[in-house]
Amino acid sequence: MSFLAFGAAVAAAGLGPAWALGASLFVYGMAGQLVLLQAGDTDVMGAVLGATAANARFLPMALAIAPWLASLAARRWLALPFIAITPWAAAMRVLPELPPAARLGWFLGFALVSWGVAGVATLAGWLAAPLLDAPLLAALLFANPFYFALLLAAELRTGASRRAILAGVAAAPLALVLPPAWGLLAAGLLGGTLAFLVGWRGRA
Repeated sequence: MSFLAFGAAVAAAGLGPAWALGASLFVYGMAGQLVLLQAGDTDVMGAVLGATAANARFLPMALAIAPWLASLAARRWLALPFIAITPWAAAMRVLPELPPAARLGWFLGFALVSWGVAGVATLAGWLAAPLLDAPLLAALLFANPFYFALLLAAELRTGASRRAILAGVAAAPLALVLPPAWGLLAAGLLGGTLAFLVGWRGRA
């Protein structure tokens, strides 16, 4: 739904389907895509830097999944372009249960389907833009953070995830009092550090 909304938002901004598809398939992260769309073609360097910063969360995600692909070190770089929230979350649950030789194939199969669906949904949203009014478009865009919230809720059953989520919630008010460019970053850094220290103290 979020890629459908993105395609419609691109059409509403007066940009073509090639732009929409390129942003979805090559940026492949909704936060970065929205930053890129907002910047348009008026500030190319600012748009690139903003999209890169918005998608910086993919770096720790890549580091977290790398050990599960360790036995395939010569080929695991193939997974890098497809590390996004949906394939990553599914892989972190499934890969530990798979034989090492099957992990990369499973991940690439799942991720390529997700990537393809994102592209199709983007084009469908661009074509359907005249049928979507502003409130519906906004509701579809909010499907993305709602989806994140559901994924996080599913992880509350494990101790480490529960600490990280609760510490992040506790630190979230920082995002309201600090400048927009730094609020979420500071809240994430503080919440993540707090969760780590609590877990480290519990093991000590």
